[in-house]
Amino acid sequence: MSRSVATGISYGAQAVPDHAERAVAAALERAGLTTANGVLLFLTPHYAGRPEAALRAAARAAGCLQIVGCTGAGVLTEQEWLLDSPGAAAMVFGDALQLALPEVQDVQEGQAVLSLCTPAGATAEWFDRPVPRIGAVSGDIFGQGPFRVWSGCRIVDGGRAEAVISGCRAAIWTSQGVRALTSPIEIAEVHGYDVLRLGHYPALNVLVQALPVGVRELDHIPLHLIMGGVTYGDPHTAIRDGRFRLDHIVSANLNDQSITLSHPPARGERLFWAMRDTLAAERDMLLTIDRARTLLAAPPDFALLFPCMGRGPNFYGNRDRDLDLLRGHFPDLPIIGFYGNGEIGPVDGGNHLYQYSTVLGLFRVQSA
Repeated sequence: MSRSVATGISYGAQAVPDHAERAVAAALERAGLTTANGVLLFLTPHYAGRPEAALRAAARAAGCLQIVGCTGAGVLTEQEWLLDSPGAAAMVFGDALQLALPEVQDVQEGQAVLSLCTPAGATAEWFDRPVPRIGAVSGDIFGQGPFRVWSGCRIVDGGRAEAVISGCRAAIWTSQGVRALTSPIEIAEVHGYDVLRLGHYPALNVLVQALPVGVRELDHIPLHLIMGGVTYGDPHTAIRDGRFRLDHIVSANLNDQSITLSHPPARGERLFWAMRDTLAAERDMLLTIDRARTLLAAPPDFALLFPCMGRGPNFYGNRDRDLDLLRGHFPDLPIIGFYGNGEIGPVDGGNHLYQYSTVLGLFRVQSA
């Protein structure tokens, strides 16, 4: 009996087109299909130079040309994750499920636009289109490329591909996985990218006082683990509800006690200091799964999972706890995704390019 959707994964010592073919063939067999209406195909960065042969192999195996996907730092399915070896992950769609090219006016309530891009393709104009997005930015371990995105079995020159999975509805939630060190504080003084004062105090002073004692006493503060969170909407509930964006700390400036962020903040915005932490990330992922499930209001039939390459096994100690937790909640649920260079998901009625986060989409097939 057909399941409408299933996944397959294949890997080995070399980046050969056969991995794409085997991944699609395994997915078709698991779904009970002979051909697919569409295929999500994610390849490891070993294919980024010339992925065309792998795309053709996937199309032959699927019996269709609607092959959508990209290269990522690694790939994953519910079966396993893959970071170091060349390989391919595929999800096939059959029966009433289709991978359709979206038009803004045709995206229906409950649907989400699968959005894949290269770093150069992640433009503000694209994000500002009034449709809910889920996806990630093509990446590799070093963030240097090349990066490849494809749709309709062809490389997309503009570095962006999007599709609607028709015949189902979606629920999307993002786990930013940080531990808040302070409550949101009004930015009282700012100059460009520099936060000078939070409330009545210098920004650096607020940060140092909020650090855990063991971190505060280190010779060098681990700024790569600390971020500024700018909230949206009611600041009293923004952290709890995930309504915030995280900005990297570029530098801490002793001369004026300011903090330089990667994104220019605005005076009057509310900012809190936060720290990356594995236990906090696990707790937040559990909450993300629960919120997405509640939003879907039905058991999911498949899932898309897009973790940052800094949030997967390298963060959790050679385990992907995000994937483990999702599999634990939904045994045998078809899951596909890749480790990217930025995660795309909704926030506060718009779309946002997240960092060090995991975006989860749960999907329910609609009855005919």
